[in-house]
Amino acid sequence: MEVMARKEEAGLGPTIRAWRERLSPAAVGVPETGRTRRATGLRREELAELAGVSVDYVVRLEQGRATAPSGQVVAALSRALRLTADEREHLYRMAGLVPPDGGPIPDDLPPGVCRVLGRLGDVAVAVFTAHWQLLCWNARWAALLGDPSATPPELRNFARERFPVGAADVRVTWWPVHVDDVDGSDLALVSDLRRATGRFPRDARLAELIRELSEGNERFARMWASGTVAGHREDRKTVEHPRVGPVAVDCDVLTDGDSELKIVILSAAPDTEAEAGFRDATTPTD
Repeated sequence: MEVMARKEEAGLGPTIRAWRERLSPAAVGVPETGRTRRATGLRREELAELAGVSVDYVVRLEQGRATAPSGQVVAALSRALRLTADEREHLYRMAGLVPPDGGPIPDDLPPGVCRVLGRLGDVAVAVFTAHWQLLCWNARWAALLGDPSATPPELRNFARERFPVGAADVRVTWWPVHVDDVDGSDLALVSDLRRATGRFPRDARLAELIRELSEGNERFARMWASGTVAGHREDRKTVEHPRVGPVAVDCDVLTDGDSELKIVILSAAPDTEAEAGFRDATTPTD
């Protein structure tokens, strides 16, 4: 019973009630009426008036009897409750709606991410945007996979690499990379792009990427039609290095929560044959 109670406290109704109860009448311009207030926050009828909905609907929302408010109602509640941008987005998602105007996909690296990258000298690491555009990489990444700087910036996109559209998307500067489960890996990438469309519904670059791949790559179009939504995860790759030969590496994808930047880390287990190959491939030669 205790677990169920905690779960309910995190739902749509209890969250709206918590936001209502924390908001003082003075903060939203509700005049004093002389009535004794038993609660420190807004009354339900006051929230209803501010949001332009009925008191009964506010009651049903808070009691969990109304669970799918419209976008118009959610927008009105957000304004009435004086929600922050993060709280507003959370309210939309709890209501099963896509937050409006997710903004463009960020291309800037936060200072904290830059510091982390600078301290990952023993692994191959690169940072991609939410739509898998390569932003930056370290020396070990270039040594292991081939230097991305030789590829035109507009083609430095992981999705384009996996789902090429015509000869223009064929990369000649990156070494071949194999995964054990090609279908599963490709579907994970397509699913992650669909997830990005929910986070950034109005990003023009993402929309154009999806359009081009859907029209120009039959495999992508078929997987996109499945409607799967998930994050991208892979655990093993084999790089066909031109000097060292096959190099097996573990792949970990870390995601920055605010910008959806993807930090991709390639490494090998210590004291293994794979680590020896990784070291040989990523150590500069004279």
